[in-house]
Amino acid sequence: MGRATDRRSVLRIDLDATGEGRGRGRGRRQDTLAAEEPLEIRVGAAGPGRRRPLAVTMRTPGDDLDLAIGFLLTEGLIRSAADVHTAQLCAGAETPNTYNVVDVVLTPGVPEPVTDPSRNFYTTSSCGVCGKGSIESVRTRSRFAVRDDPLTVTAELLAALPDRLRAAQRAFDRTGGLHAAGLFTADGEMVVLREDVGRHNAVDKVIGWATREGRLPLAGHVLLVSGRASFELTQKAWMAGVPLLAAVSAPSTLAVELAEEAGMTLVGFLRGPTMNVYTGAARIGG
Repeated sequence: MGRATDRRSVLRIDLDATGEGRGRGRGRRQDTLAAEEPLEIRVGAAGPGRRRPLAVTMRTPGDDLDLAIGFLLTEGLIRSAADVHTAQLCAGAETPNTYNVVDVVLTPGVPEPVTDPSRNFYTTSSCGVCGKGSIESVRTRSRFAVRDDPLTVTAELLAALPDRLRAAQRAFDRTGGLHAAGLFTADGEMVVLREDVGRHNAVDKVIGWATREGRLPLAGHVLLVSGRASFELTQKAWMAGVPLLAAVSAPSTLAVELAEEAGMTLVGFLRGPTMNVYTGAARIGG
């Protein structure tokens, strides 16, 4: 099944009608789990010098180069794929090697990121901004004017996207434990989908793919996430030039404020025939 999932023997308890959990209500079985491992991102200038550790994120292995590039882009550390000379998985300290390190060499002339202890980049699978020192340090501003994006979609098209996202989640079917981020065109065509135990990682994987494919800004696209819409995910969408961010769950207050500031359309509780449009309602037609 690959490193994205793993198998474990578990005791399965299925309470019988009496609620006592006896007899055929207990048994051993194999269960499939979503993998979670640390990924260290090292960044440095071209040349023989050693790349310095910049970030450690807990992620589901797979599409790690996209994750690293997306992270650097959404943190404002690079502007495009042209800022990256090489990016490769390399050996870590583990034996046998688990390939939990991405080594990024910047293009000559691109400044190296300044390591600030108050703004460390350790992230968990549930929150990508936990290590940062202040709101100002996470409020990275985009160079893309999404406010001017002429995208319009129908409410019916948006309502159909969660089912399309869910149908494409192959790893979720086996584990039930992965978030997804999907990029769609204005016609509802899925361009790319990424899964990860961390919802911010899934978004970075999508944006990293788009960066490496030379597709930025993502004008005229919809980004759909399987969980809630946080401040961080809204910021990442803005950094990639996405005009419409939709989530199947709730947004936060800061997410709504940032979307309004950016001129982005933010949709939450996108479930079945209903949805809440928090900002940018003009982009959504009947």
